[in-house]
Amino acid sequence: MFETNEMFSLKGRTAIITGGLTGLGLAITRCMVGAGAKAVVLSREQPEKAAKILEEFEGNAVFYQFNVTDTDKTQQLVDQIIAEQGPVTILVNNAGNHCKKTIEDMTVEDYEKVLDVHLVGAFALTKALVPHMKEQKKGSILFQASMTSYIGQPQVAGYATAKAGYLGLVHVLAAECGPEGVRVNAIAPGWIETPMFHQATDNDPPRLQKILGRIPMKKVGDPMDIGMAAVFLSSDAARYINGVCLPVDGGALIGF
Repeated sequence: MFETNEMFSLKGRTAIITGGLTGLGLAITRCMVGAGAKAVVLSREQPEKAAKILEEFEGNAVFYQFNVTDTDKTQQLVDQIIAEQGPVTILVNNAGNHCKKTIEDMTVEDYEKVLDVHLVGAFALTKALVPHMKEQKKGSILFQASMTSYIGQPQVAGYATAKAGYLGLVHVLAAECGPEGVRVNAIAPGWIETPMFHQATDNDPPRLQKILGRIPMKKVGDPMDIGMAAVFLSSDAARYINGVCLPVDGGALIGF
């Protein structure tokens, strides 16, 4: 008998998740562990704080302190993780930073810092893992894209450049890695109920109404919606999905 549930299971798999201690990253960690995976969480956070956050996973999530912009150390870290945690079949590039400034106020250094985290850091980690995944003939690589991959939003030039850049990177990597059984996709979250969202909208009712007016479902998403999308794209249920960016936005991209 065909067991559908098994197709969505990540039991026995190991997932590296960057920025997996907070916000959408923590939701992804929760969903990955909930689906049976072991989570390897990378963050710049202090180990003591990380240990406290990861207590809920009862040993199914481990922490490595790492700054993704330290690209000269990325391969060494990946080799260490594989040696200590076993084969890795899932990578979620979720680490990010933000710089909200107009083009006049943003410096070249500001711009470069955003790209270093989102694009260069994610590329280095992906590059370090691809040969390992190809050798296994199995792997799922995800990039956390954004609505700004598609739409114009003021004051986020670096962020929008990086998120749009993910689309090109996903397409190239999907074409290169697909023949070896490694799938590469992205998720584009819409407006999600996070502390950052509340900070931007709680004292700005017109902005909130404008956002909700664009979403056909008339509500913002939950962080777990992003986590569940990550699980799906990493599972065998998505075994023929390669090179796509999945909007998880309640229909905002097509909203009127």
